[in-house]
Amino acid sequence: MTQTLLRPSARPGSRPDLHPDDDRARRRAVALIFLAHGAVAGSLATSLPWIQAHDRLSPATLGLMLFCAPIGSFVAMPTANRIAHRIGARRATRLLILLWCALLPAPVLAGGPALLFPAYLLLGMAAGGSDVMMNAQGVALERRSGKPVMSGLHGMWCLGSLIAGAIGIGAAQAHVDPRVRLLATTAAVLVLAGYAGRGLGVDASGDAGTDAPAPRRFVLPARAILGIGLAGFCGTFAEGATTSWSGVYVTRAVGAGPTVAAAAYTVFMVSMTATRLFGDAVVRRIGAVAAVRAGGVVATFGGVLVVALRTPWPCMIGLALIGTGLAMNVPLVFSAAGRKGDSLGESVAGVATITYMSGLIAPAAIGWTAGAAGYPAAFALITVAAATLVVLAGALRTRPEQS
Repeated sequence: MTQTLLRPSARPGSRPDLHPDDDRARRRAVALIFLAHGAVAGSLATSLPWIQAHDRLSPATLGLMLFCAPIGSFVAMPTANRIAHRIGARRATRLLILLWCALLPAPVLAGGPALLFPAYLLLGMAAGGSDVMMNAQGVALERRSGKPVMSGLHGMWCLGSLIAGAIGIGAAQAHVDPRVRLLATTAAVLVLAGYAGRGLGVDASGDAGTDAPAPRRFVLPARAILGIGLAGFCGTFAEGATTSWSGVYVTRAVGAGPTVAAAAYTVFMVSMTATRLFGDAVVRRIGAVAAVRAGGVVATFGGVLVVALRTPWPCMIGLALIGTGLAMNVPLVFSAAGRKGDSLGESVAGVATITYMSGLIAPAAIGWTAGAAGYPAAFALITVAAATLVVLAGALRTRPEQS
């Protein structure tokens, strides 16, 4: 994908042939792809209670089923670059995001537990492959325009997830069959993704990149971007664990009711979404390194509040601070990877692989810690992961002028 998305020799501001209207159209298209991707994720998340009840899944079986998704992503992410080389980045992005959308109703139409495991494996592969491609498109936008856009794009993903989650909650309260809801949602996101894919355009260097050497079949992070990947891993560990465990924590450790538990997740996600949507302006002002480092401090302070003051209001404030502090880490990790490596595709795929490896490790690590030492200790582990960002933020410095 080196020649597919952008020539490695290109630098921000070095594309005088690119019309500003073209750049805005591409940014709008990529933003809609992020929105569609997030909407599918939010729809799946709100369908889990129905799937568990309908198929009579035990907690252990549900956990194994969900574990299939990160395995699929872990397998697909390193190979996305090769797909882009074969058919072009634009086509690969369109194909993978359409596949991710089309597979949305698979779990509720599986017809039994035996088919849920391959369904989530395929969902994970589609999610991982499309995630790499849409992030590579975002990084290419930054390299063409010389302006930070990744935080806003990831904010669109959060917005899509929140909208779909709200629709799912409303549909559940109205007793709408989840199969009907997901089929309707699938049609909507397919139209959205198809429309967005048409706006990606073709880079001046060509879309297929057939003149470039074939990339490796399986890409692992190069040493040059290992530090960036570690920063992404810690941030994603804290983000994913908070997403999964915030409701459980305020129920078990704080003694709050279901309403507060639901509000805990909402507070976390809304704060993260708002920060990401306005984060690009912060990056332009203080730089990526300072933004991630300051975010690590904010998230750590929020984690301390949650662990030390086990009452509802401090927990809500703490979760809002965690969401705010972690919001820009993953977008800026991908942005730094795109600037660091010579091959845009391999850099993004390599960093994505190590960043999202936390999806394989975090659930077991948090669950084991909670079982062995209690829920406060488990959330303390999340706080430590956030604090590590203060140290690892320097890995995102890819040019001397960056702060």
